[in-house]
Amino acid sequence: MRAFSGKSGNPGTDEPPGDGGPDEAALFIAETVTDLAAIARRHELPMLVRLLEMARLEAEERVWGEGRRGRRNLS
Repeated sequence: MRAFSGKSGNPGTDEPPGDGGPDEAALFIAETVTDLAAIARRHELPMLVRLLEMARLEAEERVWGEGRRGRRNLS
């Protein structure tokens, strides 16, 4: 699992320091919900596990899936 670096990826932009943009945010979310899903699994909370896994998949699709199929506009 990769660590969230917290470095600004675009100096000179309007992004606040430490905000690496949407891809870095999605990576951080994927890592965080993976940990939360493990906690939910350990405490036998299957609906939370399912929802957290869905969130992880969506975040990973944002980070790694776009390179395979091109960018999608989700809005």
